[in-house]
Amino acid sequence: MEITPQLFDELAHLARLQFADNEKDAIRLDMQKMIQFVEKLNEIDTTNVAPLVHITSAIQQPRADIANNGNTTAEVLLNAPASKNNYILVPKVIDNTN
Repeated sequence: MEITPQLFDELAHLARLQFADNEKDAIRLDMQKMIQFVEKLNEIDTTNVAPLVHITSAIQQPRADIANNGNTTAEVLLNAPASKNNYILVPKVIDNTN
């Protein structure tokens, strides 16, 4: 399949994309290369190849769901960059001067 300039313009219109004139040729050629790659993959005989479900044969084991009381306030505050009166201090993000 060839990506003609007319097809490229139609695809860009359908995708609501706009390209500068100097970008169109480079992008169209990249699209053409992608199409050629997929067409090359379609030539490969995969009749006896099982579908790939996972990249590795390792089986993920879920961790045990153990209820606990979590960290204490003191332990949490040790990781905070700044704290005051058992609260974590964070930078101000809202400006109410208006």
